[in-house]
Amino acid sequence: MGGVISADDPKWIEPFSGLSESQFARLVALVRRRGGDVQRGRRWRLPLEDRVLLVATYWRTNLTLRQVAPLFGISKSAADRILDHLAPLLAISPARRPRKDTVYIVDGTLVPTRDRSIAASSKNYRYSTNLQVVIDANSRLVVAIGLPLPGSRNDCRAFTESGVDRVCRGAPTIADGGHQGTGLLIPHRRRRGQTHLSPRQEAENAVHRRARARGEHALSRLKSWKILRDCRLKGNGVHQAMLGIARLHNLAITG
Repeated sequence: MGGVISADDPKWIEPFSGLSESQFARLVALVRRRGGDVQRGRRWRLPLEDRVLLVATYWRTNLTLRQVAPLFGISKSAADRILDHLAPLLAISPARRPRKDTVYIVDGTLVPTRDRSIAASSKNYRYSTNLQVVIDANSRLVVAIGLPLPGSRNDCRAFTESGVDRVCRGAPTIADGGHQGTGLLIPHRRRRGQTHLSPRQEAENAVHRRARARGEHALSRLKSWKILRDCRLKGNGVHQAMLGIARLHNLAITG
């Protein structure tokens, strides 16, 4: 029996992937080049286009795989196989060496997750993981996402322990005040005994806020995917989901 949702009908592509039909075709071609059609064991019940759409649907809606699978006319175990196989292939590529005019923005975001091995009770009063996200300030593309760390880990430590510090080497990087002591460009703060910032410092902080807003807008687009509001995946599943969603975000921006 066929499913309700299929990439053969273009009306399903944009709501669940955030991409146009042509952008989705480029994504499928990329996954195919990375080995998306490789068979291990049983044959795939769905064509590659539907399998990619299934993963995007799972990330977009945060329905359980037991709920998503019937929408595509397959079993829950088949949906599990598809997710395990395709999620790593959808991840963004490693960051290239930055150009001379590149400026990065780094910010940490808390993703509620049920896997206590990578989560801790954090300032949002939920068990969350801290993910450090690096964004190109000019293009607004996601450049890198650090390894997940417990949500109680402060941004100063998370910046280095997640590995994104290596990505930012060689490029000016803007961050918020939580990254104090990392060598990044953070806002000016009043020193002890100082009642006001100088006019120059106030002006520089205003420029800093406008630049950081680009990073916050990118994070808000990423967090519109519901799996990042209550992630049930274990182990590196939340990291793979974030990397894959970043790929879809970047593709939607570049057109």
